[in-house]
Amino acid sequence: MHLTVVSSLDTQCRESAAARLGQTHANSVVVLHDLLDGSMVLRRVYRNGQLFERETTVLEHGCLSCTVRLDVVPTAERLASCGFDHVVLGLPPGVAAGMAVGELRRGLSRPAVIDNAVLALDPGELDDHIWDRHTLFESGFTSMPTDERTSGEFLIGEFGQVDTVMVYPGLGAVLGGEPREGTSQWQLGVQLLGQLASHAGVIGAADAYRPGCFDDAEAAARNRPGVVRVPVSDGGGSYRTVLHKVGRPLHPGRFREALPQLAAGTHWLRGRLWIASAPKTRIAVQGIGPRVWLESTGKWLADSAEPGQAHPGKAGADVDSVLDWHPSRGDRGTVLAITGLSEDIDAREFRGLLDGCQLTQAEMQQDFGVWDDPLELSDAL
Repeated sequence: MHLTVVSSLDTQCRESAAARLGQTHANSVVVLHDLLDGSMVLRRVYRNGQLFERETTVLEHGCLSCTVRLDVVPTAERLASCGFDHVVLGLPPGVAAGMAVGELRRGLSRPAVIDNAVLALDPGELDDHIWDRHTLFESGFTSMPTDERTSGEFLIGEFGQVDTVMVYPGLGAVLGGEPREGTSQWQLGVQLLGQLASHAGVIGAADAYRPGCFDDAEAAARNRPGVVRVPVSDGGGSYRTVLHKVGRPLHPGRFREALPQLAAGTHWLRGRLWIASAPKTRIAVQGIGPRVWLESTGKWLADSAEPGQAHPGKAGADVDSVLDWHPSRGDRGTVLAITGLSEDIDAREFRGLLDGCQLTQAEMQQDFGVWDDPLELSDAL
């Protein structure tokens, strides 16, 4: 059984991408799922572009995960048993590809090959999505009032999960008859995609598509909180990404004061922090458009191993820990990257701000217990 999952916020983009993916195998079928009001799931199944099944199901608890577990997974199972070699699953808007892949792995009774995880979007709308403060429910993307993710949070999560981004005009452009492809807004969105999803293939209607390139392990590694991946090139376009690392713990007060400046004007801020008020805790930081948050990801590898046994080959170590391992401090350290408009990103200022947050040599002589905890990190574990 070969499966391809397609996630999106825009039903028009999703349907365009799914229709193309349905042509990549001789014996493919395309399924489009939508979660409507009243916990109703609409399921449409196409073969060779023709609709041959349309059903609605009312779920007892109509959330996105229940939709996947109780309808998407059984539908994939049923269609594979009917003899289809390739099933394209167009997920309900707002359903994360990673969640769907996980449910498929757990719920299918037979082995399945995930050919691709695809995100479909209109690049002309990407900038607006990143800066939108509304939740997915408030913006009408899902029918779940409890879904507090913004569109930017959803998309950044998907960029880490998928191997391919298919770009098509969205529903607003189609209904409004607006020209989209080739416009400056479209081109700027494609450039931003190159910074936010540098590993993924960005595929337009006329571009070659590379099937069969999904890698579960790589997707999981990219999505681990605190992991930083940057484009091979961070300059030459309208957007850029700047990376900086510091080797001493951060002063919690100075970092708190600097964080708004570090995040100002950036589309995406991400990384991991070594903060003096919680020195054994690996803190992940992420900022997407107007939102910034910090979270504990457990102890540093150097603090979780037995004394004298911390090493970069320890089970569970991520690639970043291996590459950044230091002989004296192990994986402890601050790594931060920001992505935004080139005209808004001052690399020297960013690096200077972060350098200024480090403990001075004199402060390093003090006990870590003396530091105030304005970020409330000391109880994170």
